[in-house]
Amino acid sequence: MRDDLINELSRLCGIVSEYWDIFGNKYITPMDTNEAILRSMRLKIDSEHEISESISTVINKQWLSFIEPVKVLSVNNQPFSLSIFIPLNEGDEGSIILYCRVEDESGRTEEFELSGDSLRISEQKWINNQRYIKIDFSGEHPMEMGFYSLSARCISASGEISGVSRIIITPDSCYVPPELDGNRRLWGITLNLYSIHSLRNWGCGDFSDLGRIMKWLEELNAGFAAINPLHALLNKMPYDISPYSPVSRLYKNLIYLDVESVPEASESKAAQTAMRRKSFKDELKKLRDAELIDYEAIAALKEKILRYAFEIFYERHYKKTTERGSSFDAYLSEEGQHLQSFSLFWAIYSANNSTNWHLWQKEYQNRYDEHVMKFRQENEKEILFYCYIQWLIDSQIRKTVESNKGSMTVGPMFDLAIGSMGGGSDVWNYQDIFALGINVGAPPDDFNPIGQDWGFPPLIPERLRDTGYEFFIQTIRKTMKYAGALRIDHALGMFRLFWIPEGRLPSEGAYIKYPSEDLLRIIALESVRNKTVIIAEDLGTVGENVHDRLREFNMLSYKLLYFERNYPSPSFAPPDSYPRKTLCAVTTHDLATIYGFWASRDIEVKRSLWLYSKEEKYLRHLIERDRDKELLLKALKKEGLLAETCSLEELSTAPMNKELCLSIYDYLSRTPCMLVSVSLDDMLGVLDQQNLPGVIDIYPCWRQKSPLSLDEIISDTRVKNLSEMFSRNSRQ
Repeated sequence: MRDDLINELSRLCGIVSEYWDIFGNKYITPMDTNEAILRSMRLKIDSEHEISESISTVINKQWLSFIEPVKVLSVNNQPFSLSIFIPLNEGDEGSIILYCRVEDESGRTEEFELSGDSLRISEQKWINNQRYIKIDFSGEHPMEMGFYSLSARCISASGEISGVSRIIITPDSCYVPPELDGNRRLWGITLNLYSIHSLRNWGCGDFSDLGRIMKWLEELNAGFAAINPLHALLNKMPYDISPYSPVSRLYKNLIYLDVESVPEASESKAAQTAMRRKSFKDELKKLRDAELIDYEAIAALKEKILRYAFEIFYERHYKKTTERGSSFDAYLSEEGQHLQSFSLFWAIYSANNSTNWHLWQKEYQNRYDEHVMKFRQENEKEILFYCYIQWLIDSQIRKTVESNKGSMTVGPMFDLAIGSMGGGSDVWNYQDIFALGINVGAPPDDFNPIGQDWGFPPLIPERLRDTGYEFFIQTIRKTMKYAGALRIDHALGMFRLFWIPEGRLPSEGAYIKYPSEDLLRIIALESVRNKTVIIAEDLGTVGENVHDRLREFNMLSYKLLYFERNYPSPSFAPPDSYPRKTLCAVTTHDLATIYGFWASRDIEVKRSLWLYSKEEKYLRHLIERDRDKELLLKALKKEGLLAETCSLEELSTAPMNKELCLSIYDYLSRTPCMLVSVSLDDMLGVLDQQNLPGVIDIYPCWRQKSPLSLDEIISDTRVKNLSEMFSRNSRQ
């Protein structure tokens, strides 16, 4: 009986009872996994009575809520309709008066009063001996795309009840530049900004470097520059440097600031004195010369100078009415509580020894605790310092983008991580909407036979909806700001996410359904408003109709040469088989570079790190790699990209070279894909991939610098040759 009740509650909460992995193996969700997930959703299941009560609560939640918390609908499905649920006692029905007020984002309002015959009762229901009626309230005329607030107040003989709903009117598809209408196609470069080193930066790439890169690519007729996620990190080795495991997806990493371009750093005598000291210069030289990126040292050095700069700003601008001070005030007002809460987290984190808020003193683990409120009051200036850093970041990104718009059709392509770390700012600030005790991951596949555990908690679908999708909206909006395009990592997570209870193997996880239609529409709205192209990274185990729905919303698919085959044959798919609405590439940060692929470097590295449990698998992968090299050469030859007289056997055993690398990208340039992304690492002949999934401290994940300085990259002929090749194939 208990198991039946758990299964019923699990179904109601969107827990998928079974799934198939890529090997064709069927997995049934274990009962204890169901129970762990339900508890993480804050449901009571300790007894059969509690489970039955939870089932009733979930089934009747809408009726008990008075008003739908959020309504997301198409701009072409108007006027809108919203359900309001009213509890009635005997004698109430004739006395009901319903007042509704709709307010748009500019503060304009429209008011309605409904009573008597104007109250359209569409349904009624008895719950726990209480009668409820459902009233469908409709707007009188179509509304423009955007966000609206609907306040409802019901007065009857029994009393008064009120509530607020968010109405979101959206387009039916994301933005696509008019330049991409028809058959026009673009190319661009994918790079890791942190890996860029130059004579002037402080050991990792910064926004001034990004500006130079964009100007350079514009001159080469590239359409975009795609960079790694810029989300805020703790910058602590070894666990807190991955751009895909941020502290917060709402704000960004100070490591990318060009500190020397901050006006107050130049005005501060203390900052200038510090930067002239031999110890500072020695540390800076050490960071620049280091083989690997030292996140913690770079962040510490930058924060030190930024504190001097902030003192000048605080005295000369914040306390006084200056143009710069007014700009900062406007930024604070625009960001509101989200920025204040983020900065409060950083101030408390700086005052604690632990990087994980779960290990802070108990009174600081809840941001609404009176001790936290007291800390906020006593540390206003420190909190303001972290607001100042985010303002500087925002200012430098804006300046970089605005000064490099030029002829690049798309411009910068930013990247949105799928989640944020459980011990970070997002989860601390918004604990109610996260499933604590659960990690997001992926089921077993060929690259990870035991599955993946990504180590961060998922958002609870129902809690997201209860809060009007506010956190999701802010995450999309803030990451999209200034972006010509946005790549959404693991976009399949908008349809379903793989939840793994802490302490269990990934194979014991389960898929949870998400309100994909609402999430896709919110992204489409922000995309159209910001004129931002959306790329949905749709690799992995895919549910039914996912690709079709993404295409319908004009979200570009993400296709990799390595995976595009004529299945079940392992031969490579021809260029004309690639879909039009696609960004195609050879590889990603998680996979071998083309030079590493050709040398089987990724396979050998895994073996050297004892990541193969059996020698047979290592040998099988080597055999498959040799096969794939020959198949790729055959595909190139079929397209006329290799001379008829060349020996495929000799080419497959010879090292990768720039001519063959260019031919492989020429292959992709012949696809109808809207966008072709070229890895800068491929152009520069890098052997080692940036990240090796599944390892932390035994491989230099996210720490490798480019083999050439920025000046050398810009003067290198390889990317220029690439540009000429794309021009010949009508890509700009």
